[in-house]
Amino acid sequence: MIVEDERITAEDLKEGLEEIGYTVSAVVYSGEEAIKKAKELKPDLIIMDIRLEGEMDGIEAAEYIRSNFGIPVIYLSAYSDEDTIQRAKITEPSGFIRKSPAGFLNKPFEESELHTAIEITLYRDRMEKRLRDNQRWLKAILTNIADAVIATDSKGMVKFMNPVAEDLTGILQEDAIGKYLTEIFAIVSHGPGKLSKSLLNNIFQEKVPRQVYIDHVILQSENGTKIPIYGAINPIKDEKNNIIGMVIVFRDISTWIN
Repeated sequence: MIVEDERITAEDLKEGLEEIGYTVSAVVYSGEEAIKKAKELKPDLIIMDIRLEGEMDGIEAAEYIRSNFGIPVIYLSAYSDEDTIQRAKITEPSGFIRKSPAGFLNKPFEESELHTAIEITLYRDRMEKRLRDNQRWLKAILTNIADAVIATDSKGMVKFMNPVAEDLTGILQEDAIGKYLTEIFAIVSHGPGKLSKSLLNNIFQEKVPRQVYIDHVILQSENGTKIPIYGAINPIKDEKNNIIGMVIVFRDISTWIN
């Protein structure tokens, strides 16, 4: 979709896009129209002029569209003052297409440059949506499994807890985020060689954190209840094999003992 209040520029842009194989679903001239059409048509991409007819400029329209509909935006503008650029950056645009100071696209029409910008934007948008979908799947899985799960960063600060972990520790995720694991995962050692608080601290100080089994350890919940648990602590690694955190997976084994 094209949002451009200079009619000649809008037609030039529409013609150029169609010549290189794109379908232009609509051409509108104001921010208010842009929001209405974005909601109705759900285009894959919007090319948005910053200065528009009406009370709403392109930056305001783009911010609303990006927040509510998740549609990527490429800005079209002849203006490059610092305040405008900074306002535009906050809306996380996918790029800028420059017009001449008179407000028109420079001739000849730079089809290859525009084509590249659009393809990069569409590819990045697809990858971001795929990542968000994967994150939703992962969160759903971790939320609904029977085991308790706590994830930390490389320093041992809690980044995630699922509902089972909340139940066993007696601490809500919102209260645990940003705290050290040892503040949330309060354990009582059962003897030599068993998991202890000092060992838990040492895991995050090692250059090569290792897997640690949680075997016949007592977890003390926030209300003082002591729960026997079983599980493991494993390092989380990035694509370069760097340790970026730890994940603790455990379960209540009181029914096993009884």
